Amino acid sequence: MMIGKPKKLKINISKEIGSVSALLQLPEDAMSLMVLSHGAGANMEHHFMERLSQKLAEHKVGTLRFNFAYMEKGGGPPDRPKKAHPAIKAAIKKALKYSKGLTLVAGGKSFGGRMTSQIAAAGELEPVQGIVYYGFPLHAPGKPGIERAAHLSDIQLPQLFLQGTRDTLAQFDLIEEVCQNLEKATLVKMEGGDHSFKTLKRSGISAEEMMGRLAIETFNFIKSF
Repeated sequence: MMIGKPKKLKINISKEIGSVSALLQLPEDAMSLMVLSHGAGANMEHHFMERLSQKLAEHKVGTLRFNFAYMEKGGGPPDRPKKAHPAIKAAIKKALKYSKGLTLVAGGKSFGGRMTSQIAAAGELEPVQGIVYYGFPLHAPGKPGIERAAHLSDIQLPQLFLQGTRDTLAQFDLIEEVCQNLEKATLVKMEGGDHSFKTLKRSGISAEEMMGRLAIETFNFIKSF
């Protein structure tokens, strides 16, 4: 299936923060639109974000990607929640213009997913119907713990955790423990994947196969609402 080029947009966050760039990839047969936030170290045009958006489009899931303010300015330390949260909320507001008749969801790679979860825990993610985490950053590398998951139990929406078994930011037995204690959580083991879902050659799982599975699991999750 050929997927067209994404549409370039601008999202105004606030007078203080300013505006950021965005990309809308919306297939004609879309059944859902996802506000997709990038990770801490790469912007919305990173290869992972590009390929994921394309694969999701092939599975009837449109995406609205955007830059957080620090990435719009060229990089640096990730925005604190007081800047990151308004960016996600503004992106959701923008997505509403394109999501009529579609299931609206939000998701993110690592940092983006975590920031989205914090908004949801505060009950401020309406009208989003579910959250997808592409590698939830449960802890710092080499410092296993579940403190960063404390707020997840406050989230009333369905949550999908797609986690690699070699993810150094989420020891798998710990993310399993977290998800078992969440009422509406689904955890999918991405065998052999690291925090960026890269696999070792000996695994026999190609990058294309891994990306395809992320998209399929996302589609199945949204379809279940």
